[in-house]
Amino acid sequence: MTPLWIALQFLTRLPVRLAGMPTPQQMGRSLLFYPLVGAVIGGFLFVAIHLLDGAPVPLQAALLLTLWVGLTGALHLDGLADSADAWMGGFGDRERTLAIMKDPRSGPVAVVVLVLLLLLKFTALLALLEQDDHLVLLMAPVLGRGALLALFLYTPYVRPGGLGDALKTHLPRSSATLALAVTTLLGLLLGGFWVMMAVAGVFLWLRRMMLQRLGGTTGDTAGALLEVIECAVLLAAALQVS
Repeated sequence: MTPLWIALQFLTRLPVRLAGMPTPQQMGRSLLFYPLVGAVIGGFLFVAIHLLDGAPVPLQAALLLTLWVGLTGALHLDGLADSADAWMGGFGDRERTLAIMKDPRSGPVAVVVLVLLLLLKFTALLALLEQDDHLVLLMAPVLGRGALLALFLYTPYVRPGGLGDALKTHLPRSSATLALAVTTLLGLLLGGFWVMMAVAGVFLWLRRMMLQRLGGTTGDTAGALLEVIECAVLLAAALQVS
């Protein structure tokens, strides 16, 4: 069970403690459990919406989004901010883009992108909650983390020696393919065809951008991918029920 605890510790702020330093093989296998961690996050959101029953819907949406960000420690939002700054400030240059990603400071582009993404998530949540569509609260975190599994499975990692490099190098490909197939099937059953089309379209578009600019992915671009995928799931689901 160590790979699951590694995934929970890395992707959430839940009080998970490891008995010792994980091996590279355990790190790689932890990727297999990313969709399951998404289900854990979705479970918290699903319980929260029932506890908030009776509160004004806009307040429910705001509190759910706050809980969502809190459970992840804004880890992937940070990646989105760094990626946005780097993409605009890199001017198409690979090395400049990678250098900007290492800068912990956030510029105005990062702030604007974060505000817009959170606004879109909040608005989509509001529309879904008004229609009593709570299943998406389980689905979006799962598909977002399933997208990370797909990204590391099919995309080069461009920072040798980094955490992502260890994850990709020791990821068991056959098990990862099976886990990804199960996640995709669940997405089709629970979300429907158009939601999965949105996920696939956004994934392929962002992966193409990464390959063209960097030749692969980094931890920051992976976090950005997750956030945009989650937002796409919420928007596609909201448009389906409208």
